[in-house]
Amino acid sequence: MKPCKHLIFAFLALAASHTVQAQTAPLDRVSVQINEGILLESEITGMIKTVKANATAAGQALPSDSALRTQVIERLIMTRLQMQMADRIGLHIGDLQLDQTIGNIAKEQNLTVDQMQLKIAEEGMSWNQYREQLREEITLGEIQRIQVQRRIQVSPQEINSLVKMIEEKGLQEVEFQIGHILIEVPSSPNSEQLASASKRAETVLKRVKDGADFRRTAIAASSGPKALEGGVWDYMNVNEMPTLFAEVLGNAKPGDVIGPIRSGAGFHIIKVLDARGLQTKEIDEVRSRHILIKPSPILSEERAKAMLDKFVKEIRTGDADFAALARQYSEDPGSGAKGGELGWADPSVYVPAFAQTLNALELNEISEPFRSSHGWHIVQLEERRKTDATDKFNTNRAHQLIFRRKFNEELQNWLDEMRSEAYIEVFEPENNRG
Repeated sequence: MKPCKHLIFAFLALAASHTVQAQTAPLDRVSVQINEGILLESEITGMIKTVKANATAAGQALPSDSALRTQVIERLIMTRLQMQMADRIGLHIGDLQLDQTIGNIAKEQNLTVDQMQLKIAEEGMSWNQYREQLREEITLGEIQRIQVQRRIQVSPQEINSLVKMIEEKGLQEVEFQIGHILIEVPSSPNSEQLASASKRAETVLKRVKDGADFRRTAIAASSGPKALEGGVWDYMNVNEMPTLFAEVLGNAKPGDVIGPIRSGAGFHIIKVLDARGLQTKEIDEVRSRHILIKPSPILSEERAKAMLDKFVKEIRTGDADFAALARQYSEDPGSGAKGGELGWADPSVYVPAFAQTLNALELNEISEPFRSSHGWHIVQLEERRKTDATDKFNTNRAHQLIFRRKFNEELQNWLDEMRSEAYIEVFEPENNRG
């Protein structure tokens, strides 16, 4: 089975994180060995229980307990492998960064942190559980970014080809919500294995075309990366999605079912769940400047933040100049020498924490220190403007789209490689043994 990246607010991915601090049952046991780590039965049953509760609340049917258990174990294995990798490279999300993320989430929901804490308690989760769930989610995102980003190359030829396509379409594109089921085959299948998988794919295809619930079918039958999410890939345009999807969509409409399509991984069944137009005639750009301080073994998170607290106070009282401080202290090689100036840009080109902070500022306002994946920043919003989609914007957009598509593909490759190199042993429950 193939794993996938899960998001904080994804329906079934949320269930996984509820097991971060699963309580040990009186007769708990080791169910899976994963390299030097273990997975307890209580973690598996806890996640299954949460998946079932979420499915009941959403009116979503689920497959058999055995099929659900298999998917849950695979999800937990892949999560544990990524967390082990994070430990090996010394990646740790500290409390300061965690508190900042929680503050941003509360702000997005128009809540104070105290109100958010009460809301979490009403939903049946302790505040410590929520914090550790969020810490794990941030860690997973960071380890994926670190390990996958360096595997991606985007050539000028790829960018130029896509820019031409964007210009021809006038930035009028369509985003698809895709349902995907993968019937997996071994890497070097014999004719009997191939025939068996093909027959199974045809059976699943008929079931879907006959009106079976797609999400339930995917959870039960798919080995694809989104199996536990019911096979659903969120809205993407053809330049972002995996190549296999883009090649077969063509003029597909919502409700269309395509497949089975043979690839090296197996047989794919694709359903177009929804489609929506994407309009980008005009964009909002900002001009800003920032100072970046990177924590290190010598400079702690707390000291890095304290430096920026001091800078903000001095700039606001007129005792220091933003540009001078940036030239002297900023560790961003691209902007430091220019007094921290970042120039005009669409905020979405920045990492989420930076973009969110920038979007919340008033003109000329200087932010409080905040943590992004690059380190600790302060940023000042200098100007805003609306502008037509320029050649530069088209080039940046093309690069982002190609990068995101390749990221999805390389992420899957990296996860598969990590899974194949790991020592994993699943111990069946007593009542399943012969």
